[in-house]
Amino acid sequence: MTDAPSVKLDDIDRKILAELTRDGRLSVTAVAENVHISRAHAYSRIARLTESGVLTKFTALVDPIKAGLRASAYVTLKLRQHSWRALKDALKAIPEVHHIALVGGNFDVILLVRAVDNVDLRRVIFDQIQSMPGIIDTQTFLVFEDMDTR
Repeated sequence: MTDAPSVKLDDIDRKILAELTRDGRLSVTAVAENVHISRAHAYSRIARLTESGVLTKFTALVDPIKAGLRASAYVTLKLRQHSWRALKDALKAIPEVHHIALVGGNFDVILLVRAVDNVDLRRVIFDQIQSMPGIIDTQTFLVFEDMDTR
């Protein structure tokens, strides 16, 4: 996230974003056809959305179970004051950490951790995450089933 001002989006922009969210591999021609605009118009819109930072990257969604990551948990962290800046790079370096969010509320950070199995999940949480300086407390919430909402 950045502190940049938000970009004004119209209905065409939103339709383009919906198409690319549904399938990031769509060609500009396919996006144009699905949104009912010219290819040149779609190209310029996508370029503007990318240059403005609305579109940040194109990526693939991986099914964690099929990729061999059968254990997942959300881990909440309570931090010592001012330790976030030092911790975020260390957390990013852990391959099993798939998402990091700085949040407000009863804890400071929430992580999505995916591992091969519960033994590996335990290793990541106990040996890597909980041992980091600046972490006061953690809570682990096992994920029994993932549901994609998009």
